Amino acid sequence: METVVLDTRDPARLARFYAELLGARVTTEEPNWVTIVDGAGRKVSFQTSPEHRPPAFPDPAGSQQLHLDVRVDDPDAAEGKVLELGATRVEDANEDGTFRVFRDPDGHPFCLVWE
Repeated sequence: METVVLDTRDPARLARFYAELLGARVTTEEPNWVTIVDGAGRKVSFQTSPEHRPPAFPDPAGSQQLHLDVRVDDPDAAEGKVLELGATRVEDANEDGTFRVFRDPDGHPFCLVWE
């Protein structure tokens, strides 16, 4: 796998969110494409999609389409950080005590996971 790519109306803004969340750095920044890489070499890219609409989740008629699981040591501290960065908690997600579901600023779901 080369990279995971997320559609967005604003690649630079969403890349900054995930770079901060994942402890990654921007390695490519073009008007319609931004790539970040973490310390282990994992890449996430963001491409301009003017018609992007967030997934409808947890709507049973919708789908997450794709989501990232981000492993954390302290879920409470990590939740505070992602909320400060602009994420929102998905309060009606079916969580089991080992993960919490959020939406990034563009509405893509992601989970904080631990244990």
